[in-house]
Amino acid sequence: MKIKTSELTGAALNWAVEEAGDKDHTYVPRAYSTDWAFGGPIIERNGLSVMPDTGLDWWVAHQGTVHYGYGPTPLVAAMRCFVASKLGDEVDVPEELKGEK
Repeated sequence: MKIKTSELTGAALNWAVEEAGDKDHTYVPRAYSTDWAFGGPIIERNGLSVMPDTGLDWWVAHQGTVHYGYGPTPLVAAMRCFVASKLGDEVDVPEELKGEK
């Protein structure tokens, strides 16, 4: 099922981060979008910048001037940006992940 990268959340977002290249081949789900121990190194390795979006209750992450991600938390914004930079504006996510937190 195709989902816009900008709308990825929860398990679907974490799965997409794995698909985008942060696989360690242990097949253990990682909480990239909620745990700095997993998401933080991706931000650092990929040179992502994260900042509050002034006037909104959102965060924005960017990689240069090409890839952006927005979200309710810094990690969600950064992981959406990372996925967009690697997989594009839409991701084909397994149906069973739809709606999982």
